[in-house]
Amino acid sequence: MIRVLIADDQTLIRAGFKALLNAEPDMEVVAESGTGAETVALARAHRPDVILMDVRMPGGDGLSASETILADPALAATHIIILTTFELDDYIIKAVRVGAAGFLVKDTEPEELIRAVRVVHDGDALLSPSVTRRLMTAMAVGVREVAPPPGLDLLTGREREVLALVGAGLNNAEIAGRLFITPLTAKTHVSRIMAKLAARDRAQLVVTAYESGLVRPGWHT
Repeated sequence: MIRVLIADDQTLIRAGFKALLNAEPDMEVVAESGTGAETVALARAHRPDVILMDVRMPGGDGLSASETILADPALAATHIIILTTFELDDYIIKAVRVGAAGFLVKDTEPEELIRAVRVVHDGDALLSPSVTRRLMTAMAVGVREVAPPPGLDLLTGREREVLALVGAGLNNAEIAGRLFITPLTAKTHVSRIMAKLAARDRAQLVVTAYESGLVRPGWHT
């Protein structure tokens, strides 16, 4: 059962999401919150698998609450999907940098929201290639030298190839097709990369791929 916490200051939106998710046989909404501070407290109390986090809330915004939650070792298994009304690049960058696993606009189709919860629960990043390219381009503004993350030198040549493709927004099936390997092998490579880099999820691998120079803005797969 995927345990979900819904954080949004609008009661009607929370009710809609709750009804939608509770109707799924493998999902359960364990808590609801309307402020950033309340979300942090409920996350620590319930330890949900996935949090649907609104960006703009009173009592600490969603990004600040996400940063606090994702920095808590006791909540290492919790994944966060950032929800907002508009696809603003600034939100995407901040959300990924603090460790959020996904980003969705609130008018997402119901089936896409349900899929998103399952995707991040399984450890995948909810970043489409188009969003990934925008993220990379926005990060290029004021680019500076960034020290390679610990563990990067432990990656094999094949793992660096896989990391570059993850950074470009490809999923496991697409990586498998590009490298002529099975999806299971691609998934194994990604898991090993995450372990070596101590990355929480694929979204953090996207940032690492860019900052390490494996992927550049304008790079095409």
